[in-house]
Amino acid sequence: MVSVQQWTGREAKALRSALRMSTRAFAEHLGVALRTVAKWEKHGADTHPRPDTQAILDTALARADEASHARFEEALHGRRSIPSVDHEAWAEDLDRAIVCLSHQRFAFASELLNRWLSRHDPRVLDDKDVYLYGRSLVLLGDLQRDQGAIFGPLSARQSYLRAHSLFLDLAIPRRTAQVELSLAVVTEMAGQLEASARQYEQLATDERLSHRDRARARLWVGTALSKRGDNKYATQVMQSAIRDFEELGEPEDWSVAHQKLALAHRGVGDLGQALHYIDTARSTGSVDSPMQRVRLDTAFSHILLSDPATRDDGLTVLDNAACMASQHGLSHQFRSIEGIRRSYDDPRALVSRRRQP
Repeated sequence: MVSVQQWTGREAKALRSALRMSTRAFAEHLGVALRTVAKWEKHGADTHPRPDTQAILDTALARADEASHARFEEALHGRRSIPSVDHEAWAEDLDRAIVCLSHQRFAFASELLNRWLSRHDPRVLDDKDVYLYGRSLVLLGDLQRDQGAIFGPLSARQSYLRAHSLFLDLAIPRRTAQVELSLAVVTEMAGQLEASARQYEQLATDERLSHRDRARARLWVGTALSKRGDNKYATQVMQSAIRDFEELGEPEDWSVAHQKLALAHRGVGDLGQALHYIDTARSTGSVDSPMQRVRLDTAFSHILLSDPATRDDGLTVLDNAACMASQHGLSHQFRSIEGIRRSYDDPRALVSRRRQP
């Protein structure tokens, strides 16, 4: 079994990596301050832990399992390098991925994210690198969610859960709560409306979140209620969210809220109000994003289809939405469109299914 005669920051860092712990988890494991571990990481062989800390490190190494001992020895002898990360390049790729996702350029966004996720193991990274890894997982989850992959080994849910674990370990409550909000969205997309409504309600008053995120949670409470058929109460909740977005000066969220409010009014049979609110959403919302264009057209068509006098127009708008969803790989939206078609016994549903991404 490998032993250390004199611990320096270099050996301490190698032990942390061998144990596959973040700097925060390693500090807690040893019972020392986080700044102490940070000092070891920064100064390496130029810093020597105090005698009592040397003994703590001896104990931690002695208690490590066989695999950890092997990794520790390899790291010390140079056969296993501790990764060096270009933080600036990683952060730039995350910014580029965000832009790609906003325009549903999924292939390029996936390439940008996976070049980092596949290269690094978060268990041997320092806290700054783990934070970037967590952000990458969240964006990968967003990509998978938009493509309709919400459950399974390679799904939005799994990516979000991994990111949630990392942000918990890093003790970043705002990021942790934001991931919980994304998990609630996945729950809603899976059709678990009661569970998602409860999650949204809790997050709507969660002080870990910003005012904007709490307003979004409140809006999504209304969305889940509307899908459950409780449209009257849903409209009240959505109106509250709309007032928040107006006060916050968030035009895109304000427009999206009007789109959802339109569908809630359709649910209670008030097509006049539904058309009023969808017109507001269509005239104020951004159409740069294929995702939002599909959502707006799908909502508009659903309202038009509810009136026999405008059903043909509704089917035309729905066809356009289906083509765009298929073109951009928006599988979840495509399936929603197919569901609307089946509910109106549209014979074109079978034809469009052959175009499904």
